[in-house]
Amino acid sequence: MISGLAKSFEVLVIGGGPAGMSAAVCAAEHGAQVGLVDDNLALGGQIWRGTGRERAPEVIEWAERLGRARVVLLPATRVFDQPRTGVLLAEQGEETVGLHYDKLILATGARERFLPFPGWTLPNVMGAGGLQAMVKSGLPVKGKRVIVSGTGPLLLAVAAYLRKHGAEIPLVCEQASWSRLGVFTAGLLSSPEKIAEALQLRKELRRVRFAANSWVVAAKGSERVESVTVSRRNAEETIACDYLGCGFHLVPNTELALLLGCEIRNGCVVVDENQQTTVAGIFCAGEPTGISGVEVALVEGQIAGMSAAGHNAETKRLTNQREKSRRFAERLERAFQLRPELKSLPDEKTIICRCEDVRYSRLQLPGSWREAKLHTRCGMGPCQGRVCGPATQFLFGWNPESVRPPIFPARVESLACVTDKDAIHSGTEPCGRADTQRISQ
Repeated sequence: MISGLAKSFEVLVIGGGPAGMSAAVCAAEHGAQVGLVDDNLALGGQIWRGTGRERAPEVIEWAERLGRARVVLLPATRVFDQPRTGVLLAEQGEETVGLHYDKLILATGARERFLPFPGWTLPNVMGAGGLQAMVKSGLPVKGKRVIVSGTGPLLLAVAAYLRKHGAEIPLVCEQASWSRLGVFTAGLLSSPEKIAEALQLRKELRRVRFAANSWVVAAKGSERVESVTVSRRNAEETIACDYLGCGFHLVPNTELALLLGCEIRNGCVVVDENQQTTVAGIFCAGEPTGISGVEVALVEGQIAGMSAAGHNAETKRLTNQREKSRRFAERLERAFQLRPELKSLPDEKTIICRCEDVRYSRLQLPGSWREAKLHTRCGMGPCQGRVCGPATQFLFGWNPESVRPPIFPARVESLACVTDKDAIHSGTEPCGRADTQRISQ
């Protein structure tokens, strides 16, 4: 038998990136009993995950405060359902865990947006951030030719990181125009720290070609990617490469917030000045409230942690800092808005839904996300539309109408725990063993 365990917290934080870590620390430092859940083994999220020698002083500071705060850490734990108000169900290794809470802070971060183009399913074609994560985990890129393409400041950070680890970067392609980049850069004059970061990246990428108004239109190869064709200066150029890191900015992870009934507006979770969502007792911080970067995530996390612990008055000193950072995020969104030409990247045979092998030609008849799921199973695979959902939203204007549990693939016995209230309360053994079988909606 696999046991169903129960854990209770005054404040439960979902997500172990900068927003989640700062929220957990501040809630615990203000006297709350805090649990911090993350689906990875190591905390830090994509932005802070790496080897010890690469950690910045800011990362070390928050990690040390987290250790002193006596927060209960629940790594490698993935929430998949809410059986009733105040309880979440999660899988932790071979166990199903019932997580009870008085207050909940959602810091679920964001993921890369992928836009399909011919050849994007070839091996060694990855998200820009995904490629960086794999290198952090040990993927050797020394001497490899890597094209970095897409949009947003992440591209330069990824290119600099890969070059530092020995990769050759023939080209960085940015789909935004030079004029938009110029306006964005001019706006950095009021943020000296941002200018310092940009200058450092430029220094690390000296002699690396950077092309605005440019994007990959196709990847080619037999068993893996061998070259990419790039649209540049109204002409196409083919460049040999070993890897392609391609990401079109980020998409907030709002699935859990939707499941819990929080209002979503323009793809982001709606919060008030205390990071409180439209559902009482549930707060949200970081990228789910808007793609804003690590500075906003840290500030919002602190505000959410203090508010959840009942110390709203102490958040006032952080308000101005949050608003300044949010204005930067708005400039970021305007500068790197996706151009309409990218909608013409897929051809009839391009796979849009990788889980269910649904091609572009099959998606031109349905008129909505729901119809596409019913007629083609697009979005019905293991990723539950996390990849093809944002892509079809950009290509066709479709929006998800609802989220149903499980929000991640889960074992049969874990789903059985949803209906076993005694197991959720007592931590008994309600579920039969079904180690390999998983169900998604």
